[in-house]
Amino acid sequence: MRNPLFDVVEKKYKRAAALDFEIGDTVTVTLRIVEGEKERLQDFEGEVIARRGAGLDEMFTVRRLVGEEGVERTFPIHSPKISAIKVKRSGKVRRAKLYYLRDRVGKARKLRERRISAEAREAAAKAKAEKARKTAEAADVAARAGAELATV
Repeated sequence: MRNPLFDVVEKKYKRAAALDFEIGDTVTVTLRIVEGEKERLQDFEGEVIARRGAGLDEMFTVRRLVGEEGVERTFPIHSPKISAIKVKRSGKVRRAKLYYLRDRVGKARKLRERRISAEAREAAAKAKAEKARKTAEAADVAARAGAELATV
């Protein structure tokens, strides 16, 4: 069982808006880079090949090709250095980890695009909103329980 005080501390560092991307999506990760006194934004575009962890420890790995050489970077989802993640294209995949793409060459490296109808997209958005509402209710109940434990 997890102590409710962890949730109170983690809430401070968690990203306010959830990032909406999945395995197989081609994303552009915009990073804040500090060089001396200046701060600039840099994009890293590639396919999401893995996602692991939970809570503040959640990470995702993005792979791209630079001069026919594969480059992978792993980012923490709740990092303040990530300013934005934009989904360019959704890939149709049936696995949780796409490490097999490391061995592929040429056209075999491409993933099929996942296309959904407007009705399916609407239904998915409704289901997602319902899930977020239920999660918020559960977090509220857990916070109240944690507050009651703290007063006792």
